[in-house]
Amino acid sequence: MVAEAAAAIDQSVRDALPFQAIVTDLQLPDGDGRAIVRLARERLPSCPVLMMTGSGSISGSVEAIRLGAVTVLEKPVSLETLANELRQAVDDRAELEDGLDAATNAGIIGRSAAIRGVLDALFLAAPTDVTILIEGETGTGKELVAKAVHRLSRRSRAPFIPVNCAALPETLVESELFGHLKGAFTGADKSREGRFQQAHRGTLFLDEIGEMPLPLQPKLLRAIQEGEVQPLGSTKAEKVDARVVAATNRKLEQQVAARTFRADLYYRLNVVPLHIPPLRERPEDVAVLAAHFLKPAKRNLTPAAIAALERYAWPGNVREMENLIQRLLVLKPQGDLDLADLPPAVRGAPASSGAPAAALPGQGVDLHAVLGDLEDRLIREALERSGGNRNQAAQSLGIKRTTLVEKLRKMARREGS
Repeated sequence: MVAEAAAAIDQSVRDALPFQAIVTDLQLPDGDGRAIVRLARERLPSCPVLMMTGSGSISGSVEAIRLGAVTVLEKPVSLETLANELRQAVDDRAELEDGLDAATNAGIIGRSAAIRGVLDALFLAAPTDVTILIEGETGTGKELVAKAVHRLSRRSRAPFIPVNCAALPETLVESELFGHLKGAFTGADKSREGRFQQAHRGTLFLDEIGEMPLPLQPKLLRAIQEGEVQPLGSTKAEKVDARVVAATNRKLEQQVAARTFRADLYYRLNVVPLHIPPLRERPEDVAVLAAHFLKPAKRNLTPAAIAALERYAWPGNVREMENLIQRLLVLKPQGDLDLADLPPAVRGAPASSGAPAAALPGQGVDLHAVLGDLEDRLIREALERSGGNRNQAAQSLGIKRTTLVEKLRKMARREGS
């Protein structure tokens, strides 16, 4: 019966005619109904699965819910109860699909309760003009959420202007945000609009807002509150209509307490907070995300590979997963991706066999060379996980950006010699 159900699910995927709902028993003649829940989640992630059980197994019921069953019904179940539960599951699925389709089209992938909570708040806030503060670790997809806010707003036909506050030299931040007139400073050979003016009637996305220099924060607050900016070199303020969405991977409350971020600006930005949970806190989204990244290549992951991905902590979050999937597709051009195709750290296997990596060989070692090699590998991995963003790589390594830049220069000199 399990094999027949698996064949039917696979056939529905091939025919592009997915089931509206699936009902299974926990105990089946030839296996366990949880296998069907697991398969349905992998092949038909939006299909609700209802589990029936007469065994009274609490652990089995909890495991079925954890795997993705929408409910567990204790037998005997009347036809009326079953029909009502099925109708509710299908209705809930349709409502969820409407919201998820809009979010997916805007770039947000996930079906966990944590992401649904973010989406609920996003759908309510997006059509308004209130400022939104998106918080989350590096790689969680904060810019995708900001783009979703813009796409689902009434400003979607106007520009979406992103600004990485951490990437702008402090001396140019004011000019970049508010613009300048010709001759306002050395090198200003022509007038230039700032990002606020460019985002007129659209959305201005201020990424890494915690890096905004303290002296400029009052001017930013005025621009948001009054809807006007004063370009450098000008004596007149200009009206602008830009909806501001900010993002940070820092704890702004701590910066406010340390007086490195203005409290009034924080409260003005934090009208609607959206916290994007790290991927390790929503393992149920892993299979959906992996399927999304694999879809263009028309490839799949085996159940064993998916289980390993769900166990992995994902320090680089969604960005790390996307990079990993791309790497796997390059290294294995054909066939399903299996557990053996994953890197040792992801599949949970030891990095090496035999003697521990830290064991001291009998002939001794060049400690400076060993430590230097380890440092180089960690720097390369941090840059890979951050997509080449040196600010984020430096933060993950616990060093300053200037320190990272200097280390990269030394690495380049060593490799060129």
